[in-house]
Amino acid sequence: MVSKGRILVVEDDFDISNMLRIYFSGQGYDVQVAPRGGDALTLTRKQLPQLIVLDIMLPDMDGYAVCRELRQTTRTSHIPIIFLTQKDERSDKIAGLELGADDYITKPFDIEELKLRVKNAIDRVDREKSMDPRTNLPSSKLIEDKLRELMRTSEMWSYIDLKINNFDSFQEVYGSLAGTEVLRFMALLLSEVVDEFGTPDDFIGHTGQDNFVLVSYGPKAQQLMDRVIARFNDEGKQHYSFIDRERGHIVVENGQERPLMTLGAGMVSNATQSFADIREITELAAEARRRPAGESSEPIETAW
Repeated sequence: MVSKGRILVVEDDFDISNMLRIYFSGQGYDVQVAPRGGDALTLTRKQLPQLIVLDIMLPDMDGYAVCRELRQTTRTSHIPIIFLTQKDERSDKIAGLELGADDYITKPFDIEELKLRVKNAIDRVDREKSMDPRTNLPSSKLIEDKLRELMRTSEMWSYIDLKINNFDSFQEVYGSLAGTEVLRFMALLLSEVVDEFGTPDDFIGHTGQDNFVLVSYGPKAQQLMDRVIARFNDEGKQHYSFIDRERGHIVVENGQERPLMTLGAGMVSNATQSFADIREITELAAEARRRPAGESSEPIETAW
């Protein structure tokens, strides 16, 4: 069964969190549980949920602080949040909504009502076509918004265009479900490497099928890109059978040999050049990605 979406339940009461996990898993959602606010932030950085059910009263930090952190971080600012709390004062609800929460439900709650609120919040995001359902990464509109933001800012940034080479051949042999697993692996890999070399404001997007983008505001953009390439080219082989890994290629339906997947990447930065519009950013980055290995243009030197 295809998942309806990934939900993160942030709740320190085991009985409630376990009940929500069992219920929403039965409804077709992938459910993770975090008993503390810090755990929620860590899990969210590793794998973006499509929605967060967030209790306000937590043992380490309150839900307001968790919400504030998520909304102030570029990669998590778009995730719908439903506050779940025993507080029913109007001022508490207003405080949560002012922080950017999408909804608010008070304990004890009607599970059917919560189910509808969850479904409506996820459907709203899907209608806006702001997220890719396979990777749960920003796509289309959010990527365009980020590009327009780059044109306005005086902050130093690097834009990286990433493409999984030979992805179509892999999917032809292994099927669409295996292809989706590769895309999810790529999304998780990007998140891990950004945590290692990037900043909380770095942006990861999925432009469609085998293309991803990454915007980094840190001084280690080149190391970040090199690390993503190295890890994908190494760990991506796990998606092939032992036989295909050993021989270093796959055989498609007509008997022709096709190379294993590799990752191509190209980067541009406002540290080394200026851009007239967002199209110039994407076209020059794609051109850099298509350039044969070893053939360089202007070197990108971060001066931050």
